[in-house]
Amino acid sequence: MIQAAIATVLIFVLVFGIGFILNMLIKTTWFPIYLYIIVVAIYVIYQGWGDIPAQLGKYTIIDIIPGIGGLLGGYASGAAISKLRKGGYKMF
Repeated sequence: MIQAAIATVLIFVLVFGIGFILNMLIKTTWFPIYLYIIVVAIYVIYQGWGDIPAQLGKYTIIDIIPGIGGLLGGYASGAAISKLRKGGYKMF
């Protein structure tokens, strides 16, 4: 359980950092969260190409929690950039 908590924090920070940089470079606010959802969705579909309900049943809560942490990191990066832009920072 400790490893899942550490993995969740690490994935959150990783996705937040990458999302923040992408937001600055591309000048779009919610691109990282869309990109994360697309990548995860493609991975889940690819892994479960045969029998999808049976493949999705293999994932446990330990597998799902870090994925949710990454999703929250993508959302937090978009929210941070949005708040900075509303605050008057033009480079973001």
